[in-house]
Formats: sequence, C-alpha cells, structure tokens
Amino acid sequence: MDDPVRDQYEAYPYPARDPRDEARRLITGSPSNLPEINHYLFTGRRDFTRPFRALVAGGGTGDATVMLAQQLADAGSASEVVHFDLSTASRAVAEARIDARGLRNVRFVTGEIEALPDLGLGAFDYVDCCGVLHHLEDPAAGLRALAAVLAEGGGIGLMVYGEYGRSGLYPLQGALRRLGSELPLEQQVGLARRVIEGLPPTNNFRRNPLLTDHKRSDAELVDLCLHARDRAYTVPQLLGLIEDAGLETVSLIEPIRYRPETYVRDGQVLKRLATCDPAERAAIAEILAGNMHKHVAYVAPSAERRIAQVAGPEAVPLLRDVDGGKLAAMLGKDPTLKAELDGLPMAFPMPRLAAAILARVDSTKSLGEIHEALRQLDSSLTWEAFKAQFDQVYSIMNGLNRLLVHYPDDTSAAP
Repeated sequence: MDDPVRDQYEAYPYPARDPRDEARRLITGSPSNLPEINHYLFTGRRDFTRPFRALVAGGGTGDATVMLAQQLADAGSASEVVHFDLSTASRAVAEARIDARGLRNVRFVTGEIEALPDLGLGAFDYVDCCGVLHHLEDPAAGLRALAAVLAEGGGIGLMVYGEYGRSGLYPLQGALRRLGSELPLEQQVGLARRVIEGLPPTNNFRRNPLLTDHKRSDAELVDLCLHARDRAYTVPQLLGLIEDAGLETVSLIEPIRYRPETYVRDGQVLKRLATCDPAERAAIAEILAGNMHKHVAYVAPSAERRIAQVAGPEAVPLLRDVDGGKLAAMLGKDPTLKAELDGLPMAFPMPRLAAAILARVDSTKSLGEIHEALRQLDSSLTWEAFKAQFDQVYSIMNGLNRLLVHYPDDTSAAP
C-alpha cells in the first residue's frame, strides 16, 4: 500500500473500536472463527492444543486478532497470533484490546503484505486476510505473498468486497473525489456527510440498504466512501484472483448463498442450472441474489480433503452462534427454518426429525449417540433413516454456516 492508504488508516483507524468494550463482548464473524477454520480447512480434526500459528494480515484495529487469540487461549492452545498491519494507529488500538483481555499469545508487526515472504516471520498454519486485498495496488501479488508464508497443510480465510451488493457506491466515490480530493481528509469527511445527507431518493447509493457503515462513525465513512484505493469483485473475478495466486477455493461462505436453487423454484430453470459446473452456478447465484456486498472464502494450495465430512456415526456436529434448544422449540411449533440473507427473507422446510436432532447437538455428542438417543424413543429408527434426516438438516444449516462438524476424539489425522 502506498502513502495515501497508510495515511488514511493513521488518521482514521478502522474499524472504530473502544478497548473498554472488550470487558463485555467478543466480536466474532467469518472468516477465522476457530470451529469454522477446523471444519473448512482441517477436516474437523485439528487439535488446537497443539502448537498453532496464525497470521492476521491487515489486522486493522484487531477484530480477527482478538477473536483468534481469545478462542485459541480458551482452547488451551500453544499458539501465536501475529497481527500484521501497515498502520501504527490501528495497531495501537489492537494492542490495547489485547491488553484489556490479558492475552499473551499475540505478536505485533508493522509492514506491507507484499513484503511478508522476506520478513522472516516463519510459516503459518492459518492466515486471515479480511477486507484487505481489495485495497492493494496488486491484489494478486498480495495473495501470492500470503500463500508463500503458509505452512504445509495450512490455509487462508479471506474476505473481499462483492460488486453487485455495493451498487451505487463507486459512482458516489467518484463524485466525492471530484468535489474534494484536494482537501484535507477531515474536511472531505464533512463534505461527504453533507453530500450523502442531501442525496435524492433516486440515487442508487441511497437506495442500497446494504451500505450503512458510514452511519456508524467517521472511520467507517472514510473506509466506505473516501477510500484511497478500493475495488470489488464478482464471483468469477474472485475465483480468478485465487487461481492466479496458485491457490484453490475450498468453500465460499455462506455456501447456501452460492447455490442458485436458493433463489429459483422453477423446475425448467433448475434443470438448466443442474448442467452448470460449481463455479458457474456460484456466478449465477450471485447475479440472481443481487445483494452480495462481500465474499468470504476459505482457500488453500489444494482444496482436496479439506472440508469435514459427515461420514459416519463418529462425526460430532456443533452449532455456530445458535442455541439448539431454542431453535428446536421454534421448529417444534413450525417446521420451517426462517432466515434472512442481507435483507432477503428465506424459508427452508425442515425434515420431521429436525427439532429432535438439533435439540441434542451440543458439540460433544456424536451422530451415533444422537441416533441412539432418538432410537430409544422410536425403536424402528434405523441409522439409514436417521442419517437421511440429518443430511437434510445439515444441507440447510451448514449452508447457512450454522452447523459444522468436528472429530475431537480422533487427532491422529490432524495436520
């Protein structure tokens, strides 16, 4: 990154965070939630008590760094998280947040992503790069630099902006540059607020309900509307970026967003979609949805044998950011799972045993144990019948990135 980008984050560390808030909450998300990393990159078999090194490349004010460091500490992990960023002001906020939590597993380094392979930081089991590549002059070179510091068997979680969900933003950015690019950044902020407040209802930025960051703070406004370098990606462009870096896509998150059948019910259209390869299906789904303002992906040098498989009764399902008991109670009254994908309401019919299964998912019970508990209530419930019901639940819940799998008692295959 060149000086305008560095100067921006020195003046307005992003995202705006108060270290005092660490006493009351842990910000979590995707990528880099620990169970999610395990599911998508380590077949659900990673023993996090073993030494684990993570790099947060472009860590900003520390959301991913804090999340990873806290979760690894809670797991009793012999870990190191390297927070890497070009902004000393953002780094200071991240350091204060880590200090507020009393964590001792984080190392802070200041620098530019493209230089990573030459800094002697060692190899990393996992790299987080969230909201950074789209601000680089050469995103492909940045992603290649991240790939170069991966340990054998390691993987990357990344996020880049999505083009269609940011409709209306880039014309506004252009107008704001024409109006005030020669002004000091602080004055540009005031000018931008006046312009945005006066936008007519026909303006596409004003009409886009997904673009709301600027309402939270000046730092969010600068990052969204006044960024020195900013681009967005369609699915084909993102997949091309990943391929150009010598990497493969393991999964896009949430998977259900990238399935065209999420948005299509017509039988003839579905038949046509069935002939498309996965990349084309994801590209079509993005166009049909129209609301993807970011893309989250897990990538690795090889995508083969990365995702945890629900292969048999030893698999242990776990819910992510969902209370299984409350969800089961809701499904007991109405066997339709309701969700919202960035303003798009969705309803997914759930199978007969969905509530009974989800009520017993607690991250410790295996599928075999859950089946046995249900068989005590219905002796005719075979494994095959139970598994068919679970697979339907899993397709929807994992598609929403709310149901994952791990194998805590089998670490022999852990990378």
